[in-house]
Amino acid sequence: MLISHYVGRFAPSPTGHLHLGSVYTALASFLEARAHQGLWRLRFDDLDTPRNVAGAVDSILKTLDALGLHWDGVVDYQSQHLEEYHAVLADLMARKKIYRCRCSRKDLTDIYAQTCRHQSIFSDVPHSLRLKTVERQIVFDDGLQGSISQNLATQHGDFILKRKDNIIAYQFAVVLDDARQAVNHVVRGMDLLDATPKKIYLQHILNLPTPHYLHVPILVDVDGFKLSKQTLATAVDLTAPNRVLFQLLDWLRQHPPMELQNENVDEILKWAIENWNVARLKGVKQISI
Repeated sequence: MLISHYVGRFAPSPTGHLHLGSVYTALASFLEARAHQGLWRLRFDDLDTPRNVAGAVDSILKTLDALGLHWDGVVDYQSQHLEEYHAVLADLMARKKIYRCRCSRKDLTDIYAQTCRHQSIFSDVPHSLRLKTVERQIVFDDGLQGSISQNLATQHGDFILKRKDNIIAYQFAVVLDDARQAVNHVVRGMDLLDATPKKIYLQHILNLPTPHYLHVPILVDVDGFKLSKQTLATAVDLTAPNRVLFQLLDWLRQHPPMELQNENVDEILKWAIENWNVARLKGVKQISI
């Protein structure tokens, strides 16, 4: 079914509080959706259970609400769809599109050497599940970064769909998630651009539609490191959410007028939606803060 209406999404992992880098991407995604009179879905990518933090979901919901970034429909959780993921994996195994792999991390390089592709590994042996890739160029047009081309077989090799610890891999889950939520526009950070051809390859194999992708530049600190939990980025200060939004709009190169920083959240977002111009970020890879 052809979906013409814009449907975007924000899909944080509940691994802690939202930091400025996260809400910067969330705001870009939100504004791109609202500027197109579209829907904006919220989903929690919560499959990597060892990394989930108690209370993170409530903290993220509180932060989005304080910033006026209100989502459409019910909140979705990956953990509610485990049966779906496993059913698709079973189908892929029956179609001989995936195979069991018993390699450990120390056996691996950046490009998997197909060590286990032609071996018979019993299901009771600890294993991951890998997707067979072929020598084919994946090409797509990113909304900001232009034409992207990758050969998965030579640049990544056969990649994992289910980890050896039985956790469904992110690359696989989000493809099914986006299709389930009818997401047709994905706005996210530049750091995820390299993984997008994997998703498109999966979409082709599963006969799923490919959303339009748009990768915004990432925020980096004074040392050039991406703002992230790994670099100890602190939680967003919600003491003055209007000032936070104003700063984010400035980093998004939307040139908000100075007097706007004293308005309330609703007024700032109204201005931002009416004046949103994502093209101001075209070709930019990162923004120093």
